[in-house]
Amino acid sequence: MEDVESTESGGPERPGPRRKVLSSPYLHKLQRRHFLLFDILPIVGTAGAFAFLAVHPLRISDVVLLFAMWLLTGLAITVGYHRLFTHRTFKATRSVTVVLAVLGSMAGQGSVISWVALHRRHHECSDREGDPHSPNLSGSGLAGRLKGLAHSHFLWMRRHEYPNIVHYAPDLLKNQPLVRVARLYYYWVVLGLLLPALIGGLVTMSWTGAASGLLWGGFVRIFLLEHIVWAINSFLHMFGTRPYVSRENSRNGGVFALITLGEAWHNNHHAFPDSPSFGLDWYRLDPGFWLIRLLAAAGLAWDLKLPDEDRRAAKRIPVSAATRA
Repeated sequence: MEDVESTESGGPERPGPRRKVLSSPYLHKLQRRHFLLFDILPIVGTAGAFAFLAVHPLRISDVVLLFAMWLLTGLAITVGYHRLFTHRTFKATRSVTVVLAVLGSMAGQGSVISWVALHRRHHECSDREGDPHSPNLSGSGLAGRLKGLAHSHFLWMRRHEYPNIVHYAPDLLKNQPLVRVARLYYYWVVLGLLLPALIGGLVTMSWTGAASGLLWGGFVRIFLLEHIVWAINSFLHMFGTRPYVSRENSRNGGVFALITLGEAWHNNHHAFPDSPSFGLDWYRLDPGFWLIRLLAAAGLAWDLKLPDEDRRAAKRIPVSAATRA
């Protein structure tokens, strides 16, 4: 959907104001297709993986493929899509940016430009009207909370207003390598499915090994990573600890820090969105930041700006008012 800027309104003599969001039957058709292919199909594929165990018992190679593909694509989402491309919390070489964009595309969560535009819209309107996936706008009471969680975790992707990438991601539209990666988004997703299938087939020298690699390293991996990321949108805007003041209802869920690769420090992130570290303190587990530090040590990343203690203290909620993470 990276070509939607061509629908921008305004005549040549008196251009109208730039629209922040776009909505049309064509865009909604694309959203439904993406929802079915990359949100519903992984559920079917995961069910198929467990059914396939009757034919091909789970092997070490399947577990390794699942973990390796999850780690690579998951780090690309948090380090590339989120911290680098959306919030520009550090700078990196062109080769690093392209690799992160390609691996992030394999996660099946949208092309890099669309993802960035959606997430910047989320931060602009977080937990207010216009937020594409807030769990807190569906009414009060148990029914409202459950409806909000279902919407923010999964259902919002079926049909939503599309953030205008000309407004929300003009910097990425000027980055030709990223634009080229975005245009090939569907090919990268397919590549992310074929690679574990190929490796699984070569390791076992069998078609069943290839099928198992496709299922576990492909569909199950997409399913797991998606629901981990979506849980941050849903549960961590409703439950958890809140050590810092922020204008929305973001929360920390430190117990999930490792499995979310650092994303579970969600209140920290919303309080300091320009920080490459979401954990902020060395003892708060943040694998995404560990990778950024490794890239910086190798000279592949730079300009990491962490909030100093004075800035953190100014936003810190007293312990008597909120439980620390």
